[in-house]
Amino acid sequence: MRVLRTLLVIAVILGGIFVAVDRVAVHVAEGEVADRLRATEGLASTPDVDITGFPFLTQVLGGSFDEVRVGISDYEAGTGEGSGTIRIADLRADLRGVEFSGDFGSAVADSATGTATLAYDELLKAAKAEPRQVAPGITAEVVALSDGGNGKIEVTLEATVFGKKLPGPVPVLSSVTVVDGNTVRVRADALPVLGGVEAAESRVRRITDFEQSIDGLPGGIRLEKVQAAADGMDVTVTGTDVRLAG
Repeated sequence: MRVLRTLLVIAVILGGIFVAVDRVAVHVAEGEVADRLRATEGLASTPDVDITGFPFLTQVLGGSFDEVRVGISDYEAGTGEGSGTIRIADLRADLRGVEFSGDFGSAVADSATGTATLAYDELLKAAKAEPRQVAPGITAEVVALSDGGNGKIEVTLEATVFGKKLPGPVPVLSSVTVVDGNTVRVRADALPVLGGVEAAESRVRRITDFEQSIDGLPGGIRLEKVQAAADGMDVTVTGTDVRLAG
């Protein structure tokens, strides 16, 4: 009985040592992957990286991780318009089946799903934010974007009719969709009447409707779905063969 008790104590001690070593190793690996991702994507700050699963060391021996979670704050994505950029406030991705080289010089995930947050003031940059004529004597411009409820976006216009600004803003409830995996499209559900005058639809839509390209997300991740929320646009992202490094 004493021998058995001694063996159990030794097993517990060795198990504790293994767990400690395993946790230290995963922490080091997370730092290495984060540094590689920062260098590959040219990030301003080091991203959060969480390698899940236990034990970690057996995953290393197998050359792949079951799941890696990545968080990037204030990511500067491209807009497809020369050197223009648009800031993604918060990008979170859950990557599965991550194959990597021994020194983490390359890492590719079979699939990725995640979310991103796009602030309204960033999306407003894509709107026609200057006065434009929509009918003889009537001009309008987009001055704000906000949550319209039920996944819709509210586009707020200011209009001037024959030199006099309308006393209040004109809200336009709009739908927002993803086009071609890299573009956010805003389109008015119904067109407003400005100053009691119905302008030509094509002219009004030049103001109310717009698109914003979002290119160059990490590893080739693409936009899948978008909807308005209280703090900005909630974007669902997805991807296959997503490259983290190399």
